[in-house]
Amino acid sequence: MGESPSSFESLRKWVVEHKLRTVGCLWLSGIGSSIAYNCSQSNMKPSVKIIHAMLHAQALTLAALAGAAVVEYYDQCQSKSEGPKAN
Repeated sequence: MGESPSSFESLRKWVVEHKLRTVGCLWLSGIGSSIAYNCSQSNMKPSVKIIHAMLHAQALTLAALAGAAVVEYYDQCQSKSEGPKAN
């Protein structure tokens, strides 16, 4: 019997299979939360609030892409260290 995968392993596998969806969801949540935060700041013009939200979302997108690259690198290292599987 095989062991059930850990939650980290399940998450890693899902991210490897859905890289673009992961980055898109992080971007949408980042821009949404940034707009919500900026709307609470009453001393800024609306155009400045939107610009700040876009900058925050771009930073979050770069972080998500870097994270996806790390997951991909880790996945490739894992597959190389396991070597070819015997049937």
